[in-house]
Amino acid sequence: MNTAIDTTEGIALALAQTHAGMLAGEPRTDELHTQDQTAGWDVAHAGVLQACRWLGFLEHDAQCVAQAWRRQSHRTGHFSVADWPTDPQDFGLSTGPRNPAFAACPRKLGLYAVLPDAPWVSRMAQAGVKTLQLRFKSEDPDAIRQEVRLSVQAVRGTDSLLFINDHWQIAIEEGAYGVHLGQEDMQDAPLEQLRLAGLRLGLSTHGYAEMLRADAASPSYLALGAIFPTTLKRMATAPQGLSRLNAYARLMRHHALVAIGGIDEARIPSVMQSGVGSVAVVRAITGDSQPEQAARALQQLIDGRL
Repeated sequence: MNTAIDTTEGIALALAQTHAGMLAGEPRTDELHTQDQTAGWDVAHAGVLQACRWLGFLEHDAQCVAQAWRRQSHRTGHFSVADWPTDPQDFGLSTGPRNPAFAACPRKLGLYAVLPDAPWVSRMAQAGVKTLQLRFKSEDPDAIRQEVRLSVQAVRGTDSLLFINDHWQIAIEEGAYGVHLGQEDMQDAPLEQLRLAGLRLGLSTHGYAEMLRADAASPSYLALGAIFPTTLKRMATAPQGLSRLNAYARLMRHHALVAIGGIDEARIPSVMQSGVGSVAVVRAITGDSQPEQAARALQQLIDGRL
């Protein structure tokens, strides 16, 4: 073990200090879990696990990082608190072609506008926004079908790509480009049926465990979030922040990636530096008094023209 730090707590403290940018939410100060962790790689593994807990990672994500750090250390022959793991192989990920896999979408989806209804979809398609998502909330099946149908019609003849949030069956029947699902919806949806229907699939993720689960479905893109605080929906996880986004984007670089959550015009340049190909926004467009003008400015920032 190539470090002068040879105790679990010492490794945990050094790692947490080195990667303080990974902190999300309140630091955790729960007791160290060091049973049977007495020497060598086991001490390093326990230290990484405790540091991840202190940095606010959920337990399943902390376990993912600790396991990846162990694999990285065995692969390289040494342990270093400085080397946060970002190599796909250390997380058990394959970067080669997938078969079967969902149909590919552009790796750079550009500005990704999440919109509440068909009139907004039509408006942003006419404004030239590259990627659109209809997130229509209703318990009325007829109303849902009407919004999906009108949205699909609205993007015909434009360059916009339309994803439907959640309503996968209607998306298939109405000929949408793709669907976007959350983690719970992913468990319930018949993914094989969606794939065979030719739909592109986008999946929401909120940390390492969900990224690995989503990767196993070989989707068209992954959404990473929430990057910054957002009041639009209650989140089970704290805002991820830029340091985590950078690590996630390096790890999942074999996917098309969309950053989402609290991203406004001022934050787009730093978000794009992570290597993602798209930024999803909601209120940055629908809450603006001149949404078409706002969309153009946001797209130019994403394209690096401002």
